[in-house]
Amino acid sequence: MSSSDENDNPPEGFTPSTTRGPYTTHNGPFYHKVTEEGFWHGVRVRSRHCNSRGITHGGMLMAFADGLLGTAVFRATKTVALTIRMNSDFLSSARPGDWLEGTARVTRATRSVVFCEAELYVGQRTVLRATGVFKLMQRHRELSGGEPVAS
Repeated sequence: MSSSDENDNPPEGFTPSTTRGPYTTHNGPFYHKVTEEGFWHGVRVRSRHCNSRGITHGGMLMAFADGLLGTAVFRATKTVALTIRMNSDFLSSARPGDWLEGTARVTRATRSVVFCEAELYVGQRTVLRATGVFKLMQRHRELSGGEPVAS
């Protein structure tokens, strides 16, 4: 962990995510934790995550939510999936220095399509709610039952 990562001060239980793709790695650093209740991803908002008004850019929030949704799908199905549709409701904002975290869950799964929902929070305040529909890529099904690779 570099000294800049140490300044992120993630809450207890969060550890650095190291299996992210290049786009997400570039936008991080991101953290994760897994509990009996589910999984969480988190990031310390930095000025580079923000728009000209000094609040987290909507595209950053949506990309973060998309990663949560995809992780929920993979954890539930052990299958790589592609986003078909994602709807986002922007409810509040996040500013530099805020700890932004979120979680997601599958609400329904068929043999080829999965429906899911996610929430992003700063403290107890909901910043974004998202729903998604994902296409399961059956030829990429993970048979080992290992942990998912985060997007």
